[in-house]
Amino acid sequence: MIDVKATLKQSEERMEMAVMYLDDQLAHIRAGRANVAILSGITVDSYGSKVPLNQVANVSVTDPRTISIRPWDKKMIKDIEKAIMASDVGITPENNGEVIRLGIPQPTEERRKDLVKQCNKFSEKAKIEVRNVRSDIKDKLKKAIKDGLSEDNEKDAEADLQKVHDKYIKKIDDLLAAKNKEIMTV
Repeated sequence: MIDVKATLKQSEERMEMAVMYLDDQLAHIRAGRANVAILSGITVDSYGSKVPLNQVANVSVTDPRTISIRPWDKKMIKDIEKAIMASDVGITPENNGEVIRLGIPQPTEERRKDLVKQCNKFSEKAKIEVRNVRSDIKDKLKKAIKDGLSEDNEKDAEADLQKVHDKYIKKIDDLLAAKNKEIMTV
């Protein structure tokens, strides 16, 4: 027979993963403010192997519009610049021989609207995942009735599942609203 509490706990964990995915995706969207997360996917050729940028340089935000990258080995500057140019960050690096600076431009109104659409797509993916989890668990509960779970327990579990679902949908909406506000703030 199915363990209702364990099943609900499992569903909550899966929904939490969807929220974490959304949070990670939103962190990579450049909203006009400097954020080192936009560089997290960049890998650099270092002595014959590809390594993440933060393993060959110190990456920091010096002011709201500037990210500075200080390579530990000054010979790496060209490789780091090449990796940034090849990525989809869309910012041209400037270097003074010791430090690479990325000036974060203020996005145009049209670009802001595109970023909001992109955020909405990520949000919808996360919501779909949360709904799919709810659907899977509902199916498990329906099958459990055949295995001996009482209908009252099944209805209670379904109500609890709906509460968990609503909680995570609200979290997704809150994350999206915060990111949209950040993007649209000039």
